[in-house]
Amino acid sequence: MYRPILTSKLYIPPPRPNAVVRPRLIERLNAGLHYKLTLISAAAGFGKTTLLSEWIAVCEQPVAWLSLDEEHNDPTRFLIYVVSALQTLTLSKVKGETQLGEGVLRALKSPQPPPLNSLLTTLINEITAVSENVILVLDDYHRIESEPVDQAMEFWVQHLPPSCMHLVIATREDPPLPLARLRAGGQLTELRAPDLRFTQVETAEFLNQVMDLNLSIEEITALENRTEGWITGLQLAAISLQGRQDTTTFIKSFSGSHYFVLDYLIEEILEQQPESIQNFLLSTSILDRLCGSLCDAVLSQASTPGQEILEYLERTNLLLVPLDDKREWYRYHHLFTDALQVRLTQGHPDHVAELHLRACAWYEQNNLRPNAIHHALAARHFERAADLIELEWSANSGSYYQNATWTEWVKTLPNELVRTRTTLSIGLAWELLFSGQLQAAENRLKDADRLLELTVNTRDSLETSPSSQDEKTFRSQQGLLGVAWAFHAQALSDNAGTIKHARQTLNLLSETNHYIAGLASSLLGLAYWRDGDLEMAVQYMSDAIARLRTTGHLLFAISGIYTLAGIKIAQGRLFDAVNLYKEALLFATAQGEPVLPGTTDLHLGLSQLYHEQGNEEAAKQHLQKCETLDKRAALPEWPYGLYLFQAQLKVEQGELDDALKLLEEAGQLYRRSPVPNLCPVAALKTRVWLRQGRLAEALSWVREQDLSIDDKLNYLQEFEYITFARVLIVQYRRDQTDETFQKAMKLLTQLYSAAEAGGRSGSMIEILILQAIINEAQGHISSALQFLERALTLAETEGYLRIFVNEGQPMARLLYEALARKITPNYVQRVLTAFPLNELEPKKSLKTQPQAARLLEPLSKREIEVLHLIAEGRTNQEIATILFLSVNTVKVHTRNIYGKLDAHHRAGAVAKARALGVLSST
Repeated sequence: MYRPILTSKLYIPPPRPNAVVRPRLIERLNAGLHYKLTLISAAAGFGKTTLLSEWIAVCEQPVAWLSLDEEHNDPTRFLIYVVSALQTLTLSKVKGETQLGEGVLRALKSPQPPPLNSLLTTLINEITAVSENVILVLDDYHRIESEPVDQAMEFWVQHLPPSCMHLVIATREDPPLPLARLRAGGQLTELRAPDLRFTQVETAEFLNQVMDLNLSIEEITALENRTEGWITGLQLAAISLQGRQDTTTFIKSFSGSHYFVLDYLIEEILEQQPESIQNFLLSTSILDRLCGSLCDAVLSQASTPGQEILEYLERTNLLLVPLDDKREWYRYHHLFTDALQVRLTQGHPDHVAELHLRACAWYEQNNLRPNAIHHALAARHFERAADLIELEWSANSGSYYQNATWTEWVKTLPNELVRTRTTLSIGLAWELLFSGQLQAAENRLKDADRLLELTVNTRDSLETSPSSQDEKTFRSQQGLLGVAWAFHAQALSDNAGTIKHARQTLNLLSETNHYIAGLASSLLGLAYWRDGDLEMAVQYMSDAIARLRTTGHLLFAISGIYTLAGIKIAQGRLFDAVNLYKEALLFATAQGEPVLPGTTDLHLGLSQLYHEQGNEEAAKQHLQKCETLDKRAALPEWPYGLYLFQAQLKVEQGELDDALKLLEEAGQLYRRSPVPNLCPVAALKTRVWLRQGRLAEALSWVREQDLSIDDKLNYLQEFEYITFARVLIVQYRRDQTDETFQKAMKLLTQLYSAAEAGGRSGSMIEILILQAIINEAQGHISSALQFLERALTLAETEGYLRIFVNEGQPMARLLYEALARKITPNYVQRVLTAFPLNELEPKKSLKTQPQAARLLEPLSKREIEVLHLIAEGRTNQEIATILFLSVNTVKVHTRNIYGKLDAHHRAGAVAKARALGVLSST
């Protein structure tokens, strides 16, 4: 449910009539328009808002205004208000949009809004398409105490081009923005307390012309010195001076700090008002904003309508600030509010809670529940607040547990009350789960279990049937609790517990709540993936995606598709994974701007798959798109995955030290998540060490992991055990001992059986390749080719390529042998074309190569000349002409070459000759 906004927060305060003209400050504000940010920072009462309203009236540029308060500490609400403020402007049409920020606003109203930076990027892009230079004013920024909002503002300031928009922040304290960097870069205009203080000339104009006091120069100087140009102090002093005969005596007694002066003057003002006005001021001081009907509700049975009193207060200059041009909404000066509240608490302490409850009722009736919650908590009426907080949860379909404001509301309630409320216990449990406080979360979940069981027992004892709405709420609570328990089990690596709780939830809600059921299915899919049961993982993850798309939770759906593609890759179904990524990209991009989170990850996944299949142009395009979108459209795990892929590319390019550096960085980025980490960084580093010839480090890794060929294998460590097999193969190449060969073959055989039983053909292909390579190393070419043929058969249908190429020269030799024996020749030729030329050159001398890889008979000098021309692609006629031979003689030489190389066609002869070093690879 989308909460309405208070439009009064978007109105620019109108300039005061007969205000003191401050050209020196207006000039500085105008000059600041050439920079990114204007900061007006000073304590309360220095006229920040008044100055801005006067400047806006003369600056002749479109200005959007937002008065901030505590509600805007919620990042989503903050951006909703920013967009709404910008939409008050009359601007030239933005490309592709009917109204500035309309797409962003739609995204914010969705159940799972994208990250703030992604939305801000979209908004900045739209602003750059506007022809006018726009000004955005954020007033009272000191009310923001939210790190996510501060981070969003830093992103905004960093990326906003000053030629399109100028940002103005008015605040009582400096915001946590990179002010020093902006200052050093000449992108910041600052107005602070010394700048804002009234000069003696301005003080004289204010006191004598605006306030019509007719004070002497001495009296003006005395007040100016006592207040140090503090505008509110001067204003309050002037109000107190009105009607006094002995101004000199009053001014002499006017001393003390700002706060003492303020307290004194408010007492003077308050005591001089009629009793009815005093009562109105004190009673309405609990309100952040005032309108006639709200004041009527708080005052209850007042004889004069609230709107009339507000208009009277404005006319009498009684520190009332209009918030719109219709004179419907107002606020008191902040310090005036503080002082009134102090007097109210001192004089009528028992009355404060009642006033807050009246305000609470008005806000609830006007569908402004967050404000109602604020007043219920202020009244310490915790039962009422708890009711409203639970309603706010329900109104947001159970997804409100991710809202920091909601969590803070719950934490404000007494713990003993929260423990009696099922919804509050579940919601707080979710917050604790997400922050990693598992034991505290478990305690809250147990409270919820107890409460639901109590509900069931009460029903049974009363033998009553609940209403359909009560039953729906009860089922929803059961479902959310079940998913929370499943999530808790997953966080503890309790796979069996995850499956148990998630299955129970699905059985309970399979057809009644697709959102909760979708979350349960996704947890089941992940659990079965960790167990190695990929078919079940595919089934449940597909179900989760379908449910979450139905309910509009596209972010969860995209994350699910990315996960499902990972499972498909583990099954060796590369084309299925490609299609999943492409389908997800279609519906992600169909949403328009802003780009949905997860889109970056989809491009990364496609790049990796296309690279494996040898489609390098497509792989490059998707990697560039992935890096362009960057974090603004990525899932949290994306940087880790990107670094791993970049490390793989460095390995393939032979830049092994750079690959290790990238793996080190990836290791620092890794954060445990529900998605299994099937390729640990330590194992990947070990594979790089093997390429570098650092067998000692690789063997040390084996010892640290305590790996043995006699271990009981499990799916989560499959990659590590395959890496262990690679270590044994390299060790065998060094030592040439039969024991090492037998250990490697035993481990590979066990791994293959486990992968085959689990339907993981991707792993099966890699294992078969390693079996072929170690047999080739021992000279068992026939056995090696049997393993290779099975690998090729599995790999061909899915277009695998890099998995062979990355094995280097030993694989090239085997592939040439396979080509010579007509084993999947078309596929083998395609794989061979992807090998780097240096990999096709043997590193061993012919004397040390296995017998099957040697020439059957040396080639003659003339045969080598013919072979070189064949490699250049010359026809028999061209060869005859170049060598001054007959075409028939060329054919005889060609037949002899085929026989000596054990080849059957030109391509095979050239490939074999290159592998044997007869022909250069260049």
